[in-house]
Amino acid sequence: MKKREFLKKAGAGTVAAVTATAVNAPYVHAQSKTPIKWRLQTYAGPALAAHVIKPSIDAFNKIANGEMTIELFFADQLVPTGELFRAMQKGTIDAVQSDDDSMSSPVDVSVFGGYFPFASRYSLDVPVLFHQYGLKEIWEEAYGEVDGVTWLSAGAWDPCHFNTVEPIRSLSDLKGKRVFTFPTAGKFLSQFGVVPVTLPWEDIEVAVQTGELDGIAWSGITEDYTVGWADVTNYFLTNNISGAWCGSYFANSDSWEKLPEHLKTLFHVCADSSHYYRQHWYWGGEAHLRTKGTKLKLTSIPDEEWATVENAAAKFWDEIAATSPRAAKVVNIFKEYAATMKKAGRPYRYT
Repeated sequence: MKKREFLKKAGAGTVAAVTATAVNAPYVHAQSKTPIKWRLQTYAGPALAAHVIKPSIDAFNKIANGEMTIELFFADQLVPTGELFRAMQKGTIDAVQSDDDSMSSPVDVSVFGGYFPFASRYSLDVPVLFHQYGLKEIWEEAYGEVDGVTWLSAGAWDPCHFNTVEPIRSLSDLKGKRVFTFPTAGKFLSQFGVVPVTLPWEDIEVAVQTGELDGIAWSGITEDYTVGWADVTNYFLTNNISGAWCGSYFANSDSWEKLPEHLKTLFHVCADSSHYYRQHWYWGGEAHLRTKGTKLKLTSIPDEEWATVENAAAKFWDEIAATSPRAAKVVNIFKEYAATMKKAGRPYRYT
C-alpha cells in the first residue's frame, strides 16, 4: 500500500471514531446524571390529598420519566403545618402546598391566604384576582423580599362553612363554640363568640368525638364527607365566610433554581392541572352533597342576620389594610373586584 493511501484511510478512520464519540458522548452523559429528588409536603391529610394534589404529582413523576421524582408527604408528616415555611426555607423540604396563613409565612400578604373573610364569592374569583387583577405580581414581590422561599402558583379550593355537633341557626348559637379553623378566619370569627382552636389536622375527628371541639370551620361539605368529618358532626351551615380557600405552591429557592427550565415548566403545568381539577371537583361536590348527602342536616342563619357578619368583614378589611401599604393595595383590589362583580350582575353576583 502506498504511503499516501495509508494515511488517507487512517485519517478517515480517525474522523469516524471522533464523530462517533462526539455523537454518543451527550447520550452517555445524560444517562449517567443523578435523578433530581424532591420532598413536598401538603397541608392535606391522605384522604384529601388524594384529590387536591396526588394526581398532579403522580403525573409529574410519570412525565419526568426518571429525570426527577417528587416524594409527597401529607399534613404534619414531616413537620407541623405551622412550621412548613421555616422547614422549606432551611431546605428540610423542597416544596409545599399550603395557604400562607396556616404555614406562618413572614410576609404581609399571609393574612390573605386561606380564608380571608368574604374576599371571594366563588372559586373562580381566586384565579381571576391573581391573573387579571394583579395579585400574582404582588405575591411575587412579597416573597421576593424573603430569602430561601419562592412563591410559584395560587389556586382556589372550597368555601368555608361550619359543620357542627349542635345546629347553628342564629349568630347567638356560635357563642362559646370551640371551632377548628384557620388563623385569620379564627381571629375574625372570635368577635361573634367563636373560640378558635388549633390542632394537628389528623387529630380533628377525634377531638370532635371527645368533645374538645364543637365544630369545624375549615372547609365545604365536600371535604366534610371526604375526610370523615361528616361522620362525627351532625349539621352543616349553608352560610359561609368565604367563597373559596386560597392556597399556593411554594419551593425552596435553591431547589427551584437548580431545576432546568423544562422541569420548572412541567411543575407549573402539573400545578395548573391540580387547580383545574379542584374547580370542578369542589363545585360539583358541594351541590351534590347538599342535595344528595345523608350524613349532615342543613341549617341557615337568616340573610338579614348574616348581614351583620358581612358588615363586620368590611371593617376587618380596613383594619388589615392599615397594617402595610401592600396589604392596603390588596384590600383595594378586593374592593374594586367586588364592585365590578356587583355591577356586572347575574351570574357574577345575585345580591
